[in-house]
Amino acid sequence: MLGVHGRYLRIDLTAGASEFVPIPPAVSRAYLGGVGLAAWLLPRESPASVSPLSADAAVVFAFSPLVGTPLTTSAKFAVVAKSPLTNRFNDALSSSHFAIHGKRTGADAIVLRGACAVPSVVLIDDGRVSVEPLPVPADEPIPVTAERLKSHYGPGWSFGVVGPAGRNRVRYATVSFDNRHAGRGGLGAVLGAKNVLAIGVKGTQRPAVADPTAVVAAARDLSKRSFCPATAKYRELGTVTNLLTFNRLNALPTRNFQQGQFEAADGLSVESLRGALPQVRNSCAACTIGCEHIFPAADGTGVRLEYESLFALGPLCGIGDRDTVLKAAQMCDELGLDTISTGATIAFAMECSERGLIPDRLPFGDGDTLLSLIERIARRDGLGDLLADGSRRAAEVIGGGSEDFAPHVKGMELPGYEPRALQAMALGFAVGSRGADHNRSGAYEIDFSVTGDRLHGTADAARQAVDTEDRAALMDSLILCKFLRGVFTDFFAESAELLIKVTGEDFTADELKAVARRVVDSRKRFNIREGWTPAEDTLPRRFLSTALPDGTAPGATLPEARLREMIAAYNRARGWSADGWPHASEPDA
Repeated sequence: MLGVHGRYLRIDLTAGASEFVPIPPAVSRAYLGGVGLAAWLLPRESPASVSPLSADAAVVFAFSPLVGTPLTTSAKFAVVAKSPLTNRFNDALSSSHFAIHGKRTGADAIVLRGACAVPSVVLIDDGRVSVEPLPVPADEPIPVTAERLKSHYGPGWSFGVVGPAGRNRVRYATVSFDNRHAGRGGLGAVLGAKNVLAIGVKGTQRPAVADPTAVVAAARDLSKRSFCPATAKYRELGTVTNLLTFNRLNALPTRNFQQGQFEAADGLSVESLRGALPQVRNSCAACTIGCEHIFPAADGTGVRLEYESLFALGPLCGIGDRDTVLKAAQMCDELGLDTISTGATIAFAMECSERGLIPDRLPFGDGDTLLSLIERIARRDGLGDLLADGSRRAAEVIGGGSEDFAPHVKGMELPGYEPRALQAMALGFAVGSRGADHNRSGAYEIDFSVTGDRLHGTADAARQAVDTEDRAALMDSLILCKFLRGVFTDFFAESAELLIKVTGEDFTADELKAVARRVVDSRKRFNIREGWTPAEDTLPRRFLSTALPDGTAPGATLPEARLREMIAAYNRARGWSADGWPHASEPDA
């Protein structure tokens, strides 16, 4: 199979040793790359029931057959480990030159095991591995560390950097690659626990592709198609544009999901931001869409702002001041904090304060409280030490019924979709292999479709949710950006054509559908190995017992019985038992 090296690089940090390990050709075909390849590797490299923050836990950086080609959005890779936030399978994606340079090291994946004795940087140069004490200060913001590393080692290197939050093992710490973060689930903490504060890659090894001329032609065609109406809002407005839409639908989580509408949403809208602040558009490596919108912070520096950061640090905490939200997003990026879990955990603490469950005064809408808690979480200072472990663990300590409104699934905090107003998405959250997730399930597409009923989840919507999850699994294994999903007429068939041109293998649409199902199944089996039970597939009690306040969806409810029916339909559509146990053994590849 062309387009791949057919091997991965295993690095034992404790022993100071490394080796290339063959990947059987059948595996490359059955799992492709990215999340798929990592789902095959992780259970083989990480012992069962291992603590995510122990030296024995493995972390995987996985590339794909499309990385290194001129295909738009293909400069992506997956970072995968057992999450310290959920104790379940965790895959996070990032776009940057790290994908291109990492694959040129001669490996389809890089696996780190063990731990360094001192804060260190792992360097991989054309497959040659060295581990050195970190040559720059270990307590500086991520952008400063990244620039110091580039200056110290010179041109040609691409780095992943762990910030103060990861060094302090915040359970939702990120890893930054050119300020694009592998964000959810605490992968920065996994690396921080290994004393790996940076990883640098460069190389010259490029696997051959089957038909270079056809690949270039396909890249030109896909680039041209990427400027279609399906991507227009991402290019012109960015994901921030979702804010007012969700607010109108009573689906904008506000004040820790106590409301679905935020009275100050207009002041945070993209229209307001663009009118008040100059902005710059930017693109990920090898991307023609250019969805990244940079806004100026009060200190004159640029802040990348996405919908999820805007919702979590704004309405969810009752914050309507744009300068505060921009500053909060900037702090999270510099400290290495997942903005969703940060905002959701702080919003949870604000409600606990409001209810008198904690002595600290943390009022909703107070910008100084938000900014102070972000810093304290990253440093594990005082109350920040408790909140650094996420809302689930904080609720277990606080008690007083706070477990009912801690905004998480399996320990991962909910993104910016109100489950009672978007009930297909509620299902996607409940069954997600890495917890509450809007990137591994596209069930919101059903809620927003002309045939969907977003206020009344159904078994048919559950079956459709399987299709969106399968498509996401394949996109994350190829890897291509999900913003391209509307560009394809027949995604599986067109993906097969792209792979044929790159790999020379006779892929078909049906085979890629099987790949997608295999990836989803593998993630589920890993979770079962680590202790999953059907009781985990649910939502916090708040969503199953309390109606939304008045708005465009007045009195919207999601009865627990309805959610259970949807989950059973989803599981049966996957070929599992009604409560979610896979029947057949994992395919032998």
